[in-house]
Amino acid sequence: MQLINPTYTSAEAQEKLHNSFGTAIPCKHLVLDDFLDQEIADQLYEHFPSIDSLNVKRKSLNENKAEDYHFERWHPAFSQVREVVGSTEFAAWMTRITGVENLRTTRDSLGSGVHQGANGSYVDVHVDVNMNPEAGLWRRVNLLIYLNKHWKEEYGGHLELWDKEMKVMHQRVAPKHNRAVIFYTDDNSPHGYSKIDVPEGETRKSFYTYFYTEIGEGFKYRDSKFISRPDEPLAKKVVTGAKEAVKIRTKQVLKALGVKSLDFQDKNKDK
Repeated sequence: MQLINPTYTSAEAQEKLHNSFGTAIPCKHLVLDDFLDQEIADQLYEHFPSIDSLNVKRKSLNENKAEDYHFERWHPAFSQVREVVGSTEFAAWMTRITGVENLRTTRDSLGSGVHQGANGSYVDVHVDVNMNPEAGLWRRVNLLIYLNKHWKEEYGGHLELWDKEMKVMHQRVAPKHNRAVIFYTDDNSPHGYSKIDVPEGETRKSFYTYFYTEIGEGFKYRDSKFISRPDEPLAKKVVTGAKEAVKIRTKQVLKALGVKSLDFQDKNKDK
């Protein structure tokens, strides 16, 4: 499979990945180092768009980061990778390792794009919205590829995977260069990253792709929702809980009135 490390693509490797994915905790997930061809990964790193050029800046009580999905403005390597992860061959590979049938991605903001955070960036723990409203598809699996060539442990920014009850953080994954994380996105996958502390000029970079299926049996709409960590100040817990409750209720009312209000910021909350 073009641009993907062949270590992960043989029939034997896919069987091992499938078994590992299915037994991982707290959610079904994989952490795959050296995921892309090294040359293309380095090109993505070297030509990663500046944070100032990214169209969406999100800064609130629960997040501080930037993102975008306008591939036509970036180095061709980004489009190359999008074509590969958006191919039917790659979708079939994702189906084999996750067990989720008929996966596919889209070409909108909820298909592929980039995330980036400068010093102080963070995304509080949350669960993802489980639907692409424009495409009418069920969001099932996230793919994140980190592109941080000189990342140090003390910078922080590890992807945290918590249990559903928000009592235990089971996994803490450093966003190292060319490391991919694949995880099933449901109620069992609260995730986020704490505030980073990086020198001037350094940023936390990642390439994302989200995978979908048709809406079918078992689907029940779930909005994105921030969830407080156990050690967060009580005041922040109260404000976060109230804010999220108001957001979700407002969307329910607008939906009942036939108003489509799901904006980019709420739809694309990750990692």
